[in-house]
Formats: sequence, C-alpha cells, structure tokens
Amino acid sequence: MAFWWSLLVLALAFAIGKFLLWLIPPKVPSIDVDASDVLDDGNQAQENSFIYVPPRGAAQQSGTKVQCYEPATMKYLGYVPALTADEVREQVEKVRKAQKMWAKTSFKQRRQFLRILLKYIIKHQALICEISSRDTGKTMVDASLGEIMTTCEKIHWLLSEGEKWLKPEYRSSGRSMLHKSARVEFHPLGVIGAIVSWNYPFHNIFNPMLAALFSGNGIVIKISENASWSGCFYFRIIQSALAAIGAPEDLVEVITGFGETGEALVSSADKVIFVGSPGVGKMIMRGASETLIPVTLELGGKDAFIVCEDVDVDHVAQIAVRAVLQSSGQNCAGAERFYVHRSIYSSFVSKVTQIIKSVTAGPPLAGRYDMGALCMHEHSEKLEGLVHDAIDKGAEIVARGSFGPIGGDAVDQYYPPTVIVNVNHSMRLMQEEAFGPIMPIMKFSSDEEVVKLANDSRYGLGCAVFSGNQSHAREIASQIHCGFAAVNDFAATYMCQSLPFGGVKHSGFGRFGGAEGLRACCLVKAVVEDRWWPYIKTVIPKPIQYPVAENAFEFQESLVEALYGLSIWDRLKALVSVLKVLTEQNSTNSSKLK
Repeated sequence: MAFWWSLLVLALAFAIGKFLLWLIPPKVPSIDVDASDVLDDGNQAQENSFIYVPPRGAAQQSGTKVQCYEPATMKYLGYVPALTADEVREQVEKVRKAQKMWAKTSFKQRRQFLRILLKYIIKHQALICEISSRDTGKTMVDASLGEIMTTCEKIHWLLSEGEKWLKPEYRSSGRSMLHKSARVEFHPLGVIGAIVSWNYPFHNIFNPMLAALFSGNGIVIKISENASWSGCFYFRIIQSALAAIGAPEDLVEVITGFGETGEALVSSADKVIFVGSPGVGKMIMRGASETLIPVTLELGGKDAFIVCEDVDVDHVAQIAVRAVLQSSGQNCAGAERFYVHRSIYSSFVSKVTQIIKSVTAGPPLAGRYDMGALCMHEHSEKLEGLVHDAIDKGAEIVARGSFGPIGGDAVDQYYPPTVIVNVNHSMRLMQEEAFGPIMPIMKFSSDEEVVKLANDSRYGLGCAVFSGNQSHAREIASQIHCGFAAVNDFAATYMCQSLPFGGVKHSGFGRFGGAEGLRACCLVKAVVEDRWWPYIKTVIPKPIQYPVAENAFEFQESLVEALYGLSIWDRLKALVSVLKVLTEQNSTNSSKLK
C-alpha cells in the first residue's frame, strides 16, 4: 500500500510542478518596428494629387510601379516597385542561401521566433488592423476577426503541436518486412513561393510564412498589387522578429509587382502556394508544370448557406447577415448562395431584410460602420452586372442598406448591402463569384433538393448547414462536395487551425492549415532500415539468388500465401512448403559442394 501512496505523491508533485512552470511566462524579447511612415499622412509621397484615380483596364496592370491608395477614400498612399523576372530570381537565390542555414535550426529556436511575433501582434492589434483597413477598406472589427485572431490561432497551434507533426512518424513495416523498421521523415523543400490575394493582407502573408519557416524552409511572398502598401509594412515585423533570434536576414522576402513578377516566382521556387482566382490558378499550374514543382491552389468559392425548417430564425438570420457582410468586408468569397426551407422562407427573408436595412457602409476609419469599401477598383460595376442579370431573369430586390458620408471620388468603391429573392440557378449571381455584400435567397422543399442545389456549382470550397437537429445538419453537410463544412455555424472551420483548409473542383486542391498544410511544405521521405542491426540483416533466400533455382517461383508462390493467406491453416501449409523448398535447396547445394 505504501508503494502506491508513494507513486501517487510523486505524480501529484509532478503535476503541481508542471502547473507552476505553466504559470511562469517564457522570456520573449520585444521588437520595435518603425511605423511612422504608415501612420503620418504628411510623410506619404504624392503624385499628381492626394486623391488617386486608377487607370482602367490593362493600363493598371503594367509599368514599373505599383500605385497604392485607400479604396475607401481614394487617398494616395505611395508606390512600390514592380519587380522584373531577373530581380525575382535574385531574391529567390538570396532566400535559398539563407534557408540552408535555417534548416539546421532547432524547433526551440523556431518557437521563439513565433513567440516574438505573437507578442508583437497582441500588443499592436490596433496598428495592424488600421493598416489593413486603410489598404483594403474593411472595418476594424473585420480586420480583427480575419487578420488578428486567425494569425494568433495559427501561431498558437504551431507552438503547441507543430513539432509533433514534423517529427519522424513510425509506420507498420508489414509482414514481409517484419525485421525492418519503417518511418516517414519530413524535410524542408527549400524555397516556398507564395502568391497571395488582397483580401487578408496581414494573414495572407503570415499564414504561409509561419508554416514555411517552422518546417525549415525559406519563403518568397508575392503580395497583391491591390494590397502592397500594407504588405510592405508587415514585412518589417517579420524582419525584426528574425533579427531578434539571430536568423538569416534573407530568409523571408516580400516582393511586389504584376503578372510578370508572379510568373518569375513560379519558375524559380521549389513549391508554389497560390491564393486567388481559378483563371490565374490555371496559369500557375501551367507555369509549375515546366519545373514539375508541387502546387497548392486555394481558389474561388461560392459557398452554400443552408437553413432547415427547425432553426431559430432570429439567431440564424444574424449569422447569415454577418456571413455575407463579413465576406464582403473581408473582400472574400464566402457564403454567396442562401437556401432556406420553404416553411420558414418568408420569416427568414423578413428578418434579414430588417437587419440589412439597419446596416451602414462607409469609410471604415471615419466612424462606426458595418461595412467598408470594396478593395478592387471597378468591382462595383461587376456586382451591378450580376444583379441586373438576376433582375432581368425574374429576381427581386427586397432590401438594401445605406451609405454613410462617402466622398465623390470614392463612390465607385462601394456597393450597398442587398437582399435578393426569386433567384434560380440560371442567373449568373448564383453561379459566379460575387465578392460583395449580396444575399440571394432561394427556397427548397427537401434535403435531396437542397443537396442537389448546393452541389450544382463549379466551386467547392465550403458550406454551412443549420438545423435544430444537429445530426440532421451533419447528414446534409456530409453530402455536399466541398473542402470543409460548418454545422450550425459559419466559417468556424478556419478558426480551428488544426484543420486543413482548401477546396475541390474550381476551388482548387491541396491544403494549408493543420498537419496536412504543414507537411505540404516538406519533402515527405519514406525510410526503411534493419530493426535489429547488426544482429539480423537482410538475407536473400537461396531459391531466388542468382542464378535463380528451378523451383524459385514455387518458393515465391508459397511464401506469398504463407504471409498473406486468409486462413491460418492455409498459411501454415504454405509455410511448410516454403521450408521444404529451402531444405531441398540446401541439400542440392551441399551435393554440389561434394
């Protein structure tokens, strides 16, 4: 009895010690990042005038400069260089040299890098969100939800579990290789090339960078020409954190430019991660096929938001409006097709109409607004075209939000939150990505019908299903052909950074996030070696040694059945045959020696 009490006391002491250690915060140095030039309008360069008027069409995608401006106000922010192909290749080579040193670092050192970043992000949330808001037009709340929380969760997951998923993983060696040990090793690929979109300028840089560096790679990130101003500041944060741990300064590079810049990165990196449109995704694949490098594509979405008849209408309506407004506020494709059961259709439409009418869009830093500006110039024209097509085919607008004070120079950067009913799948609005605050709502009568409607799309990123019966919602979600599903919630899957993220069909392939995304940054190597070296080594059986014996196939046939036969008796009989052949072979060899 005393023995068990001793063990219990030791276990309790160990648990208390672990708890006390957990209470002691790790020593994490602070970093200082100069933000004076991004906060003071007076220091910003100005060309022509303070209000910037972007050129239309192809002219916007050319030249040696990427012009930057606030989409909410059209205030000019300055410019960054559009790198040439040769300049991109020079950057990649610099990163390649630095990565060879970084690959030898410990996970302890990599975790310290993450902690330094996390400490800075938490202390400078308002600064990061304000810069994101100025460059994309999203609200501060949207920036916090989509930029800060997701990035912090990514760092937390890597700190907690990243090393576990990158350690060698031992696997079964099977029956024929019982004397061997088998494992999978995860080695860095080299230089990851990431081409990211404008919708989350902070998170889209940090998300691939964190996975790439934690797995021992270097990375070159080509940021969007629509959000280059903020990206260049966020790069300073990474540089400062690398310097704080004594890492190679060229391990991460952020590059700016247009199509030529991205093409050069694809042709020189060891893997490409692309976030953007299906059309550009196909171009990325063609480029990557020249060097046969792996590609991860996170492309468009047209997610279905399904509302069954037994939900709390008021609650789900609030989530639905947040889904469509947050998606547009983040400038991303999220919930863009709303399917509501016929029995609650009228009450649901009434509730979302009431909410939408109370929503105000306006310059996100000028006051309290539910929505900011659209990031891309001329995008409101595309949204208007989708709505007009739907109306021409019988749809009806039942509600629109309002605008706050918007300067005349920025009016094209906004689109009013809009609820549309009487929609069907012949309309472009139900088939093409909108990237805007439009809520088309369609009726359904049965589970079979709504599953068919949800799957009637060339996209397959995600879905959200709501029902008072959770197993019912889960059953519907399981039948929708997409990369992730939220049951009785929207976008919750992305906040679980242990989960892989990505889609199917025209939404792309490959995954980032979770163990799958982390390991996708690695050369996955299978390794087999002798389990009990040097005492037991691989020996080629006599019958199949060269020159092979006459009964070599008979031996192999019996060996296969002895190892894999379905019946234990068949396997035992086959084993006897194997031993018989070996005995005969040894007798023959002995006779030859005499």
